[in-house]
Amino acid sequence: MALQILLNVILALCWMFLNNDPTAVGFITGYALGLFSLFLLRRFFPRRFYVLNIWAIIMLLLIFIKELLLANLSVLKTILAPKLKNKPGIFAFKTDLKADWEITTLANLITLTPGTLVIDISDDRSILYIHAVDIDDAEKAIYDIRHSFEEAIKEVSR
Repeated sequence: MALQILLNVILALCWMFLNNDPTAVGFITGYALGLFSLFLLRRFFPRRFYVLNIWAIIMLLLIFIKELLLANLSVLKTILAPKLKNKPGIFAFKTDLKADWEITTLANLITLTPGTLVIDISDDRSILYIHAVDIDDAEKAIYDIRHSFEEAIKEVSR
């Protein structure tokens, strides 16, 4: 991905200076033309077209914001309840992620979401142990994490 971005910037700079237009508009025009050129040459790169990765990162960020808002509302509902009826618990989440940065990102996203905390990772890095402030169904929580954060991280990395 970094190689494609660097090539796109180089193409934009070449366009800008060959047209003797050292302005932001000249750079943006060159960047757009470079983007189109790289799109046409995408099959010659070992990784997929970098705009797809950028889109996946944006989608991961939007998923995190959505989950953050929902978790904040859930914690707020638990705090404002007249009687404390929460069921804290620890559950194991088996992940399919392999790279260290993927597992770290998943653990950070889970920990940054209010009401959940990754307390440990197994030695083989395949199981995350997660504490939840209020958990009715561990299987539902596992399903939610797998189909929100884990799938979005896979989309970014693959």
